[in-house]
Amino acid sequence: MSKKPDILIAATHLFASKGFRETSTAELASIIGAAESTIFYHYKTKEEILLAVLKKIREELLLEFERRYAEGQFPNGLALLEDTIAHYFHLAGSKPETFLLLHHRFPYELATVNPVCREHLEAIYNCFIDLFENAIRLGQKDGSIAPNSTRKSAMIVFAMIDGLVRFNSHQLYDAGALYDELLASCRRMLASTPNPS
Repeated sequence: MSKKPDILIAATHLFASKGFRETSTAELASIIGAAESTIFYHYKTKEEILLAVLKKIREELLLEFERRYAEGQFPNGLALLEDTIAHYFHLAGSKPETFLLLHHRFPYELATVNPVCREHLEAIYNCFIDLFENAIRLGQKDGSIAPNSTRKSAMIVFAMIDGLVRFNSHQLYDAGALYDELLASCRRMLASTPNPS
């Protein structure tokens, strides 16, 4: 039986908790109960393992959102946007190592010199922003969201959400404590009718 899935699970854990540079392939081999040569049989370098981890994260997160949308019924775009925000928080809570790894500096440093790494990171973040953008576009069509630049609005919404998740990932602040305020801010920003001041 292939050790590849075990390698990626263990690597995700170690990269998220210790960092990329601080993780050795010997330690990775020890965690999966295999010889270090087994690691190198499947992956030539530690960098290649990180790329495989990012690819797996990309595929898993997209699948999670596809499942969610297949199950849900949303009366309008604003409801879809709010559900997307809620699901993002849910995933961040249920997959803390995934988000901690994404919030580390090392993938972005590697992305400056490795185009495959950059491609994976861009795909992960574009996936999230696309989900918010699609909900905003739907809301603009049904009137639940004001007409604005969909991409820019989606990027602002995502930046607010991901910023709170980063606080949570690094145990600086409980992101859930600001969930209601986050939704209220998004509603105000995207309101289809201006709020009286």
